[in-house]
Amino acid sequence: MKYLLLLFIILSSCKYLSDKESKLKTFEEIHDKAILIDGHNDFLMLITDDLVLNYTKNTIAFDMDLNGKTHLDLARFKEGGLDVQFFSIFCLGSQKNPFDMANRQIDSLEAIISRHPDKIVKASNSIELLKAVKQQKSVAMLGVEGGHMIENDLSKLDSLFKRGVRYMTLTWNNSTSWATSANDETLNGNLKQKGLTDFGKQVVKRMNELGMLVDVSHVGEQTFKDVIQTTTKPIIASHSSVYQLCNHKRNLKDYQIKAIAENDGVIQVNFNPPFIDKSFAKKSDAFFERHKKESDSLIKILKDEWIVEYHLYHKYVDEANEIRPPISMLIEHIDYIVNLVGIDYVGLGSDFDGITITPQQLNDVTDFPLITKALLEKGYNNNDIDKILGGNILRVLKANEVK
Repeated sequence: MKYLLLLFIILSSCKYLSDKESKLKTFEEIHDKAILIDGHNDFLMLITDDLVLNYTKNTIAFDMDLNGKTHLDLARFKEGGLDVQFFSIFCLGSQKNPFDMANRQIDSLEAIISRHPDKIVKASNSIELLKAVKQQKSVAMLGVEGGHMIENDLSKLDSLFKRGVRYMTLTWNNSTSWATSANDETLNGNLKQKGLTDFGKQVVKRMNELGMLVDVSHVGEQTFKDVIQTTTKPIIASHSSVYQLCNHKRNLKDYQIKAIAENDGVIQVNFNPPFIDKSFAKKSDAFFERHKKESDSLIKILKDEWIVEYHLYHKYVDEANEIRPPISMLIEHIDYIVNLVGIDYVGLGSDFDGITITPQQLNDVTDFPLITKALLEKGYNNNDIDKILGGNILRVLKANEVK
């Protein structure tokens, strides 16, 4: 009997300590302690794209106060506990000399860093990343969004790696001559071939050799299957969500999520409302139908649907707010992946500054702590949250590095 009493006292003490520890760990404390890595932000597009610059009248610079204009700037980088930002290097498939544009965007980032070396640094590997985080500096890393930017030339892939690029999304919405996109595989019935060509497989193999992460966001299903069969290292989906919850062509089906987990990779969920809310497309269509005359007129002037969307959502804020999905829908995508394959294969890829509207409460990078709060309320523990916020992508980054 006395042994049972002793056991009861020990278990009760353990529960008391556990409860006490959990009460001491507020979501703010958990968030501040974690290394937060966002897998995708399009800010560099905003300061290099001619159409965007014409619309903004050149009033965007990373070290300006851009609150209300962009989702990220230098001052807000740390405000939301963001430690590491993968900046997307992106241009449309129709862009002339896309490799030159890639270098122009890298130059722009390096110019920002050169002006503020005490606040922000560019990291090329996990060691540099962790060193900078320890020094409490903001960390910039680079990912190319669209294989068209290497212009079918492996030497240009090598060149971008030397400049610090650490992942490449094999396609954007446009296919390349060596890889087909989700957009084309879904909508283009005239494709002569799907998936990776022999050269496409060479690209994947060269990325493995370099230590550049292969990113399957935007790629078609056949390209995805070919990547899984070709890669020798863990892959990522830098900004994709769950097809089963929202059947957008850019989202991942269950077999793809399972394949990425078996590959020891990571899926970084996208915050874009059309990717997380299956009812959003209908609501968005109704919004633009109400403003069709203005939208059609703006297209003629601004020449870009993305800019028109951005303009109208920001002009009719109250209407836009009504169609924004709740943050809980984003958490559902994280939850789904965890329940399907486990805690080790999910992260965050916001797509901030590349999306024209965001979920409720997630107005910009300063609101990242609300994700931690929502995860904690869902029952995730500190270690789980650390993995989701950055631990999982950091593991994949390390696994790809050439020793």
